[in-house]
Amino acid sequence: MYFSKKLNQINNIKHCFFSKTGGTSKGIYESLNCGLGSKDNPLDIKNNLKIVSNQMGVEGKNLILMNQTHSNKVLIVTKENNNGNRLNSDAMITQTKGLVIGVLTADCVPIILYEKKNNSVGCIHAGWKGCISGIIENTLAKFISINKDNEFFVAIGPCIGPSSYEVGVDLVRKFEKESQKNLLFFVEQNNGKFLFDIRGYINNKLKKLGINNIDNIELDTFQERNNFFSYRRSQKLSENDYGRCISTICLI
Repeated sequence: MYFSKKLNQINNIKHCFFSKTGGTSKGIYESLNCGLGSKDNPLDIKNNLKIVSNQMGVEGKNLILMNQTHSNKVLIVTKENNNGNRLNSDAMITQTKGLVIGVLTADCVPIILYEKKNNSVGCIHAGWKGCISGIIENTLAKFISINKDNEFFVAIGPCIGPSSYEVGVDLVRKFEKESQKNLLFFVEQNNGKFLFDIRGYINNKLKKLGINNIDNIELDTFQERNNFFSYRRSQKLSENDYGRCISTICLI
């Protein structure tokens, strides 16, 4: 388990970036696989989510997950719309104490947020598709729609690192179209591919949006084989599926 030093200083929230250890799943899913969309044994996933709920201090029904599709959709979660099903979005916000919101990742970037002025929390699933289509901007806009006066604290969790994230020129052009300055986050290799610093890109975007209270847990999910699941590493090893780690936050 990993924690943001900045968020740990805030008394009325609880958060955690969970590693892949401490669960009951076997094989390629060993052991804290929380990916409901994976091919893992459903009973093991259920047990793993219970472990997470217990760690966060809530009943299982109050752990809210998303059906993540790399969209730019953001939802506000309340007790009323918590029906036990995964929500179709890639970011969530709540002002409800005791509701834990979580994001699943396996190389993509988990972002959790606390907004001090209105006492609300959020989480974002930020892959390249969501980043380029505005998931971060939309999440902040949703916070601002609740209260224009705001003060954000953001933690960016473990994700694929800049030495591991090789992409093609087509992806570079997509980000260049957004801004030529985005080329700073791509390094060309001898094979014609590029290495992408998605963490750096996200930090830069948040700062441009006026957020300076940012904490980074700079661990590379691709390289940290014993600690994190990785979609790209699973592909490289020709595995037929992969687990997902979970990152959570709630008001207490």
